[in-house]
Amino acid sequence: MNKNLLIYLSFIGLFALLFACKKDETKVVMLASPIVPTIKTMPDLTLTRTNGTKSLVFVGTPLDPGFQASATYYLEACAKGNNFVNAIAILNDVQDLSMSISVSSLNGILLKKFTADQVSAVDFRIRAVMAIDAGTGYTPMVYSSAVNTANVTVYGLPRLDLVGSGITQKIESALGDGKYTGFVKLDATKPFTLKDPDTGTIYGLTGGAFAANGGGITATASGWYKFTADTKGLTYAIDSYMIGLVGSATPNGWNSPDSKMDYDAVNGCWVITVNLTNDQIKFRLNDGWATNWGGKGTADGSADNYTDATTVPLAAGGKNIGLNGGAGNYTVKLYIQDLKATVVKN
Repeated sequence: MNKNLLIYLSFIGLFALLFACKKDETKVVMLASPIVPTIKTMPDLTLTRTNGTKSLVFVGTPLDPGFQASATYYLEACAKGNNFVNAIAILNDVQDLSMSISVSSLNGILLKKFTADQVSAVDFRIRAVMAIDAGTGYTPMVYSSAVNTANVTVYGLPRLDLVGSGITQKIESALGDGKYTGFVKLDATKPFTLKDPDTGTIYGLTGGAFAANGGGITATASGWYKFTADTKGLTYAIDSYMIGLVGSATPNGWNSPDSKMDYDAVNGCWVITVNLTNDQIKFRLNDGWATNWGGKGTADGSADNYTDATTVPLAAGGKNIGLNGGAGNYTVKLYIQDLKATVVKN
């Protein structure tokens, strides 16, 4: 065979082999506007302790970017209209748009942001995160469903409601062990009983003893009290607990009675709005010095009692606090648990 012909035929064979071995490829084309997930159905979100072990199911539809995609889905919530700033993460799953959670678990999550035993408007959404390999590593692409707004009622800790006290208030059991405690404001002219809203049981006094189906309890004087009750041991205690503002800036100076503060159960602080002169203040319990709080500064009235224009870190028996804003009308809040106070001129 001619040598040149042999070379030519060999070249043609190699060329054909290269084309024969070329792998067919499937091109993936992403939609210019991927179809975002949706929340298809939502459960009844009136949560109750008696249904704590039951499951709630949120059902959605998946993200559709135009091809079979892998995504992680997140169910999130926030207060209505808050645009998911500091969103509450409820559930997350991969490729599963039927998300289940127990009533008690969801209640515990939402209780951190929403007030117990009242209706709150809550926004929900599904957020899908899809990872795409752009050649330089996986780049997350995020798509969110439209917002679904629902009325939600979360339940608080086991509680006893005060009935007949003149205002809506309660004491709670932190451990759910039948031992309840809380700060309550009592009127000496209004006997009250305690009602367990879960069982309907009423507690009060029978012959001076704490008992189920007992009669009214009466405070010896009007004011704030620390009330404790044990529904298993059938005991109770009612102790005066009146936090007051005292000092040369207050109406009575360093003398009692102090300017009494009210307890804000929602924010966990004691609060008062009062006219103060350009002088000094402290906080104390029951008009006495056995329990008192002042600033952590180096001296009475020192500017270093404040960490900013309004916030005062506190210490038991601390220094007198001078007013940063001079004489005027102030709202003062005391956070005993956090050992701090805010002193804001109105």
